[in-house]
Amino acid sequence: MPYASIKPLGDRVLVKIKTVEEKTQGGILLPTTAQTKPQGGEVVATGEGKKLGNTKLDISVKTGTQVIYSKYAGTELEFNGSNHLLLKEDDILGTLETDDIKDLKPLNDRVLIKVAAAEEKTAGGLLLTEASKEKPSIGTIIAVGPGPLDEEGKRTPLSVSSGNSVMYSKYAGSELKGSDGSDYIVLRASDVIAVLS
Repeated sequence: MPYASIKPLGDRVLVKIKTVEEKTQGGILLPTTAQTKPQGGEVVATGEGKKLGNTKLDISVKTGTQVIYSKYAGTELEFNGSNHLLLKEDDILGTLETDDIKDLKPLNDRVLIKVAAAEEKTAGGLLLTEASKEKPSIGTIIAVGPGPLDEEGKRTPLSVSSGNSVMYSKYAGSELKGSDGSDYIVLRASDVIAVLS
């Protein structure tokens, strides 16, 4: 049955999912398995926020904002003829005003890292195949979130900053592809394990 409206509760938001490209630029129709699942969309409705201790925290993302969210987050539903996702505000990685992932503004305690390119040769000069290239867990921080909120609603700044070269936990975060072909990852600052200088 069609619904006239959906009101998210608590710290949840309703996001209208950005439609996925079904054709390549050359016009080839892609099978559904080859289509990259979109991880972005527009916030169309928000809940009333949540309580942290005695402080009431409003949802920080406003309706109309373009957001990128965690790949496995939320509950998908069809509404007004389009696919939507109902998710917790904390599953939103950041806001994006352009189509380029390098412009992402991370939320809360998240950081955006440009991943260092994998080594293509071993120290002995052997060319490595794609499968044997060790995925680096090293990169440069491009942007940092404002930090997590404490019980009084104040933000604690993160201990890392943009420009830092860092090592991060191998299985953390959400991987994203930039329009320049570079790999990016968004993860929590607690998943950054060392600053390299």
